[in-house]
Amino acid sequence: MEKKKNTEIAQLGEFGLIDTLTKGFKTQVKTTLQGVGDDAAVIAAGRSEALVVTTDLLLEGIDFDLTYFPLKHLGYKAVTVGISDILAMNAQPEQILLSLGVSSKFSVEALQDLYEGVAAACKEHGIDLTGGDTNASVTGLALGITAVGRAKRNDLVYRRGAKLNDLICITGNLGAAYMGLQLLEREKKVLSGVQNPEPQFAGYEYLLEKYLKPRPRTDVIAALAEEKIRPTAMIDLSDGLASDLMQLCKASNCGARIYLERIPIAQQTHRLAEELHTDPVVAALNGGQDHELLFTVPLDMQEAVMRLGLVDIIGHVTAPGTGCYLVTPDGSDIRLRAQGFREE
Repeated sequence: MEKKKNTEIAQLGEFGLIDTLTKGFKTQVKTTLQGVGDDAAVIAAGRSEALVVTTDLLLEGIDFDLTYFPLKHLGYKAVTVGISDILAMNAQPEQILLSLGVSSKFSVEALQDLYEGVAAACKEHGIDLTGGDTNASVTGLALGITAVGRAKRNDLVYRRGAKLNDLICITGNLGAAYMGLQLLEREKKVLSGVQNPEPQFAGYEYLLEKYLKPRPRTDVIAALAEEKIRPTAMIDLSDGLASDLMQLCKASNCGARIYLERIPIAQQTHRLAEELHTDPVVAALNGGQDHELLFTVPLDMQEAVMRLGLVDIIGHVTAPGTGCYLVTPDGSDIRLRAQGFREE
C-alpha cells in the first residue's frame, strides 16, 4: 500500500493550521454567538449582553526565555496577552484564570514572583483572578491564560465588519516589542559565560518595557466609548501588522492599502534597528507582540478619531479580491505576506 504523506505544519502556516483543524466545527448551541475565527468567543448572557472568552498559551523556550525574562514581568505580560483579545472585541475584561505547568526547578518563591506580576496587572486593570489549574511539567514553565469579559451585544466588534473605504487605524507604535527582544537576545549572546555580566541597555528602556511588560490598551477602548466611536472591525496586534491585517481582511472579505510613511515607529526602534543592521519597517510589519489594536472606522469618523490623540490612520479598506498592500513613498505597491508558524 502506498504510504500516505504527512503534511508538515510549516507548509500551512499558523493560520492555515487553525483553519484546517477547525473547518469541520459548526456551532450547535444557540448561545454561541461567535465561535472559532475571532480574537475571542462570544456567548449570550441574557437578552442584550454577552460574555467574551479567550485563551492563550505561553511556553518557556518558545514565547519567553527566563534567562532574561523576570517572572514578575512574565506574570504581568500573561494578563496583558489575555485581556488584549477581550479589548479587541470592544468588551470590558473582568476575570482571568491562570493554569501552570511547572517543573521542579522552580521554587515557591519564584512562583510567588510570577503571581506578584499577575496581581499587579489585575489591580491596575480592575480584573479578578478567579481560578486555574497547576500541574507538573518536564519541559519548563507553561502558562495557560483564559480571559473573560462582558459587553452589550450591540457594542461588540468583530473582525468581519470592515467595509469598503473604511479607514485603517492603529494604536501606539509598532516594532518596539520585537526590537526589545532582539536587544535581549544580543546581550544574552554577548555575555554568555561572562561572570557578573553587565548588559548594555541604556537608551533602550522603552523597547525593553514594550517586550517584557506590554500594557493592554484599555485607555483606547475607554476613549472610543466616550466619543461614541464603534469600530467596524478590530483585532489585537499580536502576530505583526501584516499577519493581523490580512486576518482582518480575510474575515471581512476585503483588501487593504496601508502607507509606509504613516506607520508609527518609535525613535528607539529606529536607532536599535540601525545599530543591529536591520529594517525597522520589517520589525513593524512582522515582529509581533506589540499588543496594540488595529481597527477600522467609517470615513466620516476621521476627524473624531484624530481628536482622540491615541490613534494613527495608516490606510484604507479596498474592494474584495484586491489584496493587502504596503504603499511606499514613491507610490510602489508591495504585497503583504503573513509570517508562517514560527517561534517568537
